[in-house]
Amino acid sequence: MIPPAPDPAAAPDAPSGPAVAARVEAVWRLESARIVAGLARLVRDVGLAEELAQDAVLAALEEWPVTGVPANPGGWLMLTAKHRAIDRLRRDDRLAVRVRELGLDVLRREPGEGVADFDAVLDQGVKDDLLRLIFTACHPALTPPSQVALSLRLLGGLSTEEIARAFLVPEATVAQRIVRAKRTLADEGVPFEIPPVEEQAQRLQTVLGVVYLIFNEGYTATQGEGWTRPELCHEALRLARMLAAWAPEQAEVHGLAALLEIQSSRLAARLGPLGEPVPLLEQNRGRWDQLLIRRGFTALLRARQAGAPGPYVLQAAIAACHARAGRAEDTDWPAITALYDQLVRLTPTPVVQLNRAVAVGMTRGPAEALALVDAIRGLDGYHPLPSVRADLLLRLGRAEEAEAELRRAAALTRNTRERTTLLTRATAIRTGT
Repeated sequence: MIPPAPDPAAAPDAPSGPAVAARVEAVWRLESARIVAGLARLVRDVGLAEELAQDAVLAALEEWPVTGVPANPGGWLMLTAKHRAIDRLRRDDRLAVRVRELGLDVLRREPGEGVADFDAVLDQGVKDDLLRLIFTACHPALTPPSQVALSLRLLGGLSTEEIARAFLVPEATVAQRIVRAKRTLADEGVPFEIPPVEEQAQRLQTVLGVVYLIFNEGYTATQGEGWTRPELCHEALRLARMLAAWAPEQAEVHGLAALLEIQSSRLAARLGPLGEPVPLLEQNRGRWDQLLIRRGFTALLRARQAGAPGPYVLQAAIAACHARAGRAEDTDWPAITALYDQLVRLTPTPVVQLNRAVAVGMTRGPAEALALVDAIRGLDGYHPLPSVRADLLLRLGRAEEAEAELRRAAALTRNTRERTTLLTRATAIRTGT
């Protein structure tokens, strides 16, 4: 059952189909986790919960071009999804048990009756619902790649194409992982709950990794027209804060929260007047959000008090070094390099090695950094690699090689803004401007 059409006074304009699709996508990014989590608590099936939520999205795509976008589009999607759940409960004897458990005799009511009571129950404990959803998606019955893919899908609202791009795997592979993950959760009867204490530490690391990936997709969009997707950053930051409140004794939880707070403080400065990317060292630091920076420093202090620094704590400390510098030339690059030395010992991934090489280049010069970059393996197709090489080559006076690397980076990225910026830089080298 679909809720009544919105009041025309609340939505006077009926936008075109493409405009509606863009609006629906934006709302889904913001609201999908809350909607799916609330439905999953009721139906106890993550796959079914997402199916019901997707039905609401399809209803919006059909109705909004005619009736107009409602004043509260997220609420419209939630209400529609709830009504779809009620209809499903009426038809399914197994799920009807859940209705009786909730004390809602909706099976005996006429359509539309008792909705206020149903809404009140479903809206209770949204925070806990999201935690349950995170840990259910990261259940040990799933393989690690499936845990990440399903969590990004349910909690970040990312498409299968975006997840595939983030992991450099075929889109069909990601789609299969998500389908199998949902099937496994249903077949195994995985409860929709926060795990027992003895299982929490093991599963928490996967949860933190997923939240970090959601943030990264928002901080530097892998594809599309926009350089950033702030709504994804805000969602990841909200989840990180929630986890920090839930597990205050865990250093890495506070470390991730600190990292995301400080990184989020730069979002406004990362874009130029035309939406073009602005590199960190060229950003107007007056546009950095000082409240978020202070929150990040506080979370970092809590992380250091909670225990030995892990990867997220070290990354947060690196971000803090940048945040403390009032000007780019005041950056404490030796301290950053030392932190990367620690980080690469804990997580010697190719991406961490590349970031360390950048810091070495600022501390000990581009020649040493270039040698480190050229020794890195496993980053084929990763466009920041030729971009970093271009910067180092340019500083070494090898302009022609730098231009070629920038063009190679532009060919690898699928983000329109970034490609344009890289090609503009390459042209500037060629013309000497």
